[in-house]
Amino acid sequence: MTTTTTRSTTTARPTTTTRSTTTRPTTARSAAVLATSARAAAGVAPTAPVRTTAPAPAFRGLAYDAFDALATAEFWAAVLRAEVAPGASALHAELLDGSAAGLPRLVFRQVTEGRELRTPVHLQLTTGDLDGEVRRLQALGARRLGGLTDGGRRSVTLADPEGNAFDLVAA
Repeated sequence: MTTTTTRSTTTARPTTTTRSTTTRPTTARSAAVLATSARAAAGVAPTAPVRTTAPAPAFRGLAYDAFDALATAEFWAAVLRAEVAPGASALHAELLDGSAAGLPRLVFRQVTEGRELRTPVHLQLTTGDLDGEVRRLQALGARRLGGLTDGGRRSVTLADPEGNAFDLVAA
């Protein structure tokens, strides 16, 4: 038995604890469900999500971790037929504004610590000449990781010279 103390009285109540023996990966949704269940079990009323009239954050671009920011920026500038902005170095580099060509802002920054080998988020590029573009990108230093045909649409997964995966999809 445990004793629970409140402001006005002390009462003794039996408590039971149940613990799951299975472990599941936690996702944002499952974490929210667990938190809601815990609040309900504790007798706490659910709260409504906070709504504001402030605008949503705007997508500004992609930050790309690299061991050599300048070399990686030069590779991607050649891939995207863009230019590296003046002042680039091995520590920090950016591509010139490519918004007119539909490119997001790409910033490359040097990291000195190890990185995961798997790239969880990667670029997806389209081309009208998949085979020719694969050859061009391999000549620039890309390495082919695999290919896929899904519903008649072909794509090839490549890695840049630092090992970051990206997809090239036939238009």
